[in-house]
Amino acid sequence: MNLSVQIGKLRMQNPVTVASGTFGYGAEYAKLIDVNQLGAVTVKGIRLNPVPGNPTPRAAEVSSGMLNAIGLQGPGVDGFIKKYWPFLQGLKVPTIINIWGTTVEEYAEVARRFDALGGVGALELNVSCPNIKEGGAQFGTDCKLLSQVVTACRQATTLPLITKMSPNVPNIGVLAKAAEDAGSDALAVTNSFPAMAIDIQTRKPKLANITGGLTGPAIKPIAIKLVWEAAKAVKIPIIGMGGIQHADDAVEFLMAGATAVAVGTANFYEPQTALQVIAGLREFMEKHHLADVKEITGSVIIAKK
Repeated sequence: MNLSVQIGKLRMQNPVTVASGTFGYGAEYAKLIDVNQLGAVTVKGIRLNPVPGNPTPRAAEVSSGMLNAIGLQGPGVDGFIKKYWPFLQGLKVPTIINIWGTTVEEYAEVARRFDALGGVGALELNVSCPNIKEGGAQFGTDCKLLSQVVTACRQATTLPLITKMSPNVPNIGVLAKAAEDAGSDALAVTNSFPAMAIDIQTRKPKLANITGGLTGPAIKPIAIKLVWEAAKAVKIPIIGMGGIQHADDAVEFLMAGATAVAVGTANFYEPQTALQVIAGLREFMEKHHLADVKEITGSVIIAKK
């Protein structure tokens, strides 16, 4: 059976990676799982300069999921290269580096820095960030801004670009096409959903930031719908994510149109989840006599009206 997939120029030995922000920088999980069995390691978001993140508490368990407002804490490009890159460079599997900024120019500069580093598998553009030059509008919710940031990064690097789409849009297909037209090699669908939780004993929000991003099983049906809609709009590969706990969940994403998947919140409570999903995909393929995992992609049957 062939489980390998291609994301632009990036080859993954199987279609399972981890979601940015749920796996640290890889080294944190190396004692818990064999990281080299993954299709790729996707690391926590990196901005040009260090970011302290939000005050605590910044994570809370909610019904069928998790709420977080970490605030994209990170060491910056130089800190990442010094502290984490030696470990990642020694892995047998590629590294996908999630990057972000508050201006188009900052995104491009981070992309340029990692392009010069050598050995990076791909860049994932987190476009669910506010553009300070445009009054705080999110890059991922405005076609013009999205096109600008993808175009700028495309000009700054030859590395595969994966645009991580915002779910907070009325029509993800339009924005997916804009990212594709601007030079994105693939899409990641989807990011977390804005949400809030209140401690009824104290009457205070459970997060210091008041609101945060909802992830986990609660968002899976919505995420699958977004993957399906995006897949109808573009020809480039999609990495589907949102609430994957088991191989069956991953198969749903693939059937909806994803080429690969990412395990996120489950990493916190069962670090073996991604490897279990890989094993489960093999079992599914054996059971259904499939020779190539790509046979699953887009195979959902939609009855004609």
